[in-house]
Amino acid sequence: MDVNARRVLSGVVALNSGQGAALIAMDGQAPKAFKVGQTVVDGLLLQSLGPRQARLAATIDGPAISSLNMPALATPATGAQQKP
Repeated sequence: MDVNARRVLSGVVALNSGQGAALIAMDGQAPKAFKVGQTVVDGLLLQSLGPRQARLAATIDGPAISSLNMPALATPATGAQQKP
């Protein structure tokens, strides 16, 4: 089973020090904030953060088991019309 199938990353606050927090929703519920090092679910903790990404692992120093990426940003509408 895909480790990410039930998790959605909806926000990241990453500091240059490697610390920060991620907003992760599970099973369609409202997102919850998790700090780096905090357990997200049994056996997985928030290991590290990157731009629009959170990495989960069994231990803070072990290999990443999974990476959660934020959904792509929507392209803003310009309102400009093309000439026929």
